[in-house]
Amino acid sequence: MFHATGLAHVLGTLTGSCGDNPGIACRLTWDITHSSNAAQVVQIYVAGPLSQVLRIAFVIVLAMIVRTIAHRVINKITEGAATASLPVAGNTRIHKAAAAVHAAGMERREQRARALGSILRSGVSILVFGIAALTVLGYLGVDLTPLLVSTTVLGVALGFGAQNLVRDYLAGILMLVEDHYGVGDMINVKDATGTVEAMSLLTTRLRDVNGVVWHIRNGSIEVVGNESQGWSRAVIDYPVPYEEDLARIRLLMEEAAGSLYRERGWRKLLLEKPEVWGAQELSSREVTMRIVAKTAPMRQWEVARELRARVKSALDAAGVKQAGPETVVISTSGEATLSRAAEGSGADGAEEGTTDGGGAGSA
Repeated sequence: MFHATGLAHVLGTLTGSCGDNPGIACRLTWDITHSSNAAQVVQIYVAGPLSQVLRIAFVIVLAMIVRTIAHRVINKITEGAATASLPVAGNTRIHKAAAAVHAAGMERREQRARALGSILRSGVSILVFGIAALTVLGYLGVDLTPLLVSTTVLGVALGFGAQNLVRDYLAGILMLVEDHYGVGDMINVKDATGTVEAMSLLTTRLRDVNGVVWHIRNGSIEVVGNESQGWSRAVIDYPVPYEEDLARIRLLMEEAAGSLYRERGWRKLLLEKPEVWGAQELSSREVTMRIVAKTAPMRQWEVARELRARVKSALDAAGVKQAGPETVVISTSGEATLSRAAEGSGADGAEEGTTDGGGAGSA
């Protein structure tokens, strides 16, 4: 009897109905109704779930606010890096080709900054919402210890089983950060040389001059050569006879290179006036002269072809004989004569044809 009376006394109080730490809803219900049943119903079916919902909503809202602030900071940093001006020469008269290279560098820098910003934003979103999800699971009463242990074991297993995949992604991020190459660049990677058509954090796709498409994993790229980053260089090695005066040859080549540089159409592709470096190689019969020209990216081949043609025309007009390898000509009589391929080959062929024809006619 005393026990029942004491229990009824306990239930008939605020702490007995709502607990030692009564919530606002339960306290308000008790103050209005003074009913233990109503207070317990509100405490169990209203205040408890509502409190959980509000906590979860608070975590989600806080996560979204943190994510938004982080994204704005990343956007501000990447936009500043993308729009920052590259250093230019102090001369106010900037060459058109140099200005084009500068503009291309700015565009490349902007693309790289925006790509890095996208990666950072994705990483921040995954981190923030991952922490928020673990917090919500903790509020719902889920034991996180087995989940964290399973995640750790899974991470270790993936680390050992997908080492190449992780290596490819890390290499792709480093290539993007350090700007090794980009879409449209001409690169050399091991046995493949071609233009980059597409690149991701996992692979790089390039197409060579024969039209073959190469798919290369980023993790397998240890050394890469970029032929089109910033500027390119056309290199022409032109052989001349050993007996020629090299000073005269140099002047003729400089005149040909200067004529190319003075033309408006070609000057748009040239960053500097072509230079004659001089004798590059020597042999017993010829001297190889080297001419170089600094060009806009990816334009070195057309400049080299035009410069080579102009040098040939200038040397031919000056009466410089073409250097060439020696050839062995065998006549019908079995005699072998040594001649230069570049000089007199047509005349020798005509004489041999005449002699052979006469022999055949007389036969």
